[in-house]
Amino acid sequence: MHEPVSPPEGATRRVRAALMHKVCGDEEMFALGASVARVVEMASSDDQGTHDLAYYVVSDPALTQRILRLSNTIQYRTVSGTAVTTISRAIALLGFDNVKTTALAMLLVDTLDSSEHAGSVRQELEAALCASLVGREMARHSFYQGAEEAAICALFKNIGPLLVASHEHDRYREIAALIQGGKHTVGQASQMILGASYDMLSQAVLAEWKIPDVIVRAQAALPPTPLRVAANRGEWMRQVASFGLDAARLLSRTHEPAGCAEAAALLGRYGVALDLDRPRMEALLAAVQQGMHCLMESMNLAPSSRAEPQLAEGGLPNVLLLATLDAGEPEQAGFHPSGKPKNARDLLLAGVQDVTQLRASGEGKVNDVVLAVLETLYGALGFRFATVCLKDARTAQYRARVSLGEDSAQLQAGFVFAAAASRDLFHLAIENDADLMISDAASPKIRDLLPEWHRKLLPDARSFIVLPLVLGKVQIGMFYADRTVEAPEGVPPDETALIKALKAQVLAALGQG
Repeated sequence: MHEPVSPPEGATRRVRAALMHKVCGDEEMFALGASVARVVEMASSDDQGTHDLAYYVVSDPALTQRILRLSNTIQYRTVSGTAVTTISRAIALLGFDNVKTTALAMLLVDTLDSSEHAGSVRQELEAALCASLVGREMARHSFYQGAEEAAICALFKNIGPLLVASHEHDRYREIAALIQGGKHTVGQASQMILGASYDMLSQAVLAEWKIPDVIVRAQAALPPTPLRVAANRGEWMRQVASFGLDAARLLSRTHEPAGCAEAAALLGRYGVALDLDRPRMEALLAAVQQGMHCLMESMNLAPSSRAEPQLAEGGLPNVLLLATLDAGEPEQAGFHPSGKPKNARDLLLAGVQDVTQLRASGEGKVNDVVLAVLETLYGALGFRFATVCLKDARTAQYRARVSLGEDSAQLQAGFVFAAAASRDLFHLAIENDADLMISDAASPKIRDLLPEWHRKLLPDARSFIVLPLVLGKVQIGMFYADRTVEAPEGVPPDETALIKALKAQVLAALGQG
């Protein structure tokens, strides 16, 4: 596993700031935070807390219906078989903390499940709900006073991925692609793309929502090594929250976790700390699966679809939408007929690390960063010509500034076009800040979008990439690179994430320059 890569400070600072503004400044999210804080503050130590919770639930007809439905599922049905019809009885049957956690879960579902990226959001919601059930089961066997709060800690352990899936879905997909590549942990991938790990983001959001410190601290990351027995309640809740989410991820991948390698790894990491052996953990996971079924049934939630939603790029013609960098399947080692290395992912990753270290050293100037990124794109993706084109305000033109490849000096001299708005492919890409991989430039629809200057300068270009450089709303320029052969292999998601990370480094350098 590679060491975590230091993030490009300027770009990631903007991503963090934009995301925090969305999740804390948006009116709907502000209301969610206020509601969450109100429910979390309800104490079970006296009758007033129970009264407050009952009043809160009854004031929301939809929440009332769901709590009553949960109370009447097989798991909670009374011995006499009498239906539960009041919230006060439901609280007595389910338990104050169970109802409280369920109310919090339903707040998240009602606010976030209607997102346009519902597939990804639903997966993260289910992980959060499942983690809360793991926390509840662990609390049943704990000697700590107030152990029930672990269910809330576990519920919020996944708030970071959940909010990114809902509010910054492009970043969510980039992180997921890096994780699926197998060389980054969740923390490393989210740190690289966001400039803050998911755990750090969860802590920041909960702190902004004024959630108690003990719950905020429980979101902190734990070392990947086997854990020791906790020294106090706060450390124990941190362990339970982490175990809850890891167990939830396991249950999302298999309905029969008993005896599988991932379950054994979980036991190896958490067994000593949480007093779990194989029979206890298998019993716990079985209880969580049953509870999850009842919870999903009470919420009228069908199992989530695993299909990734399509990425929409407003303002682009359909033929360019199909060319956006968001598709493809991982390839084995070797070369494509286009000349692109099949180990492009590893070459791109090495480039990301080199460029990041160059910037982190403080010795790399903007031109050095641009050239390093251009070299990485040129070599890792097998292009014959690659250039970076920047806007010249004096002449109102985009002009190639540095190039690599065949006849690069001659091609660079001719790679100039007007900055004035136009409906050709390059202006459309820059105006929409859309990264494009054109696999067949000879197709009629693509050819119709190519400007005359490009057809004359590069008549044999059969596949090419366009990466606009847009800082805020300022259009700075673009990377361009091409081949003389079609590239039907496309760009897989893990390579896309690394290409975007390279571009982010350049934008960060330009922003600081």
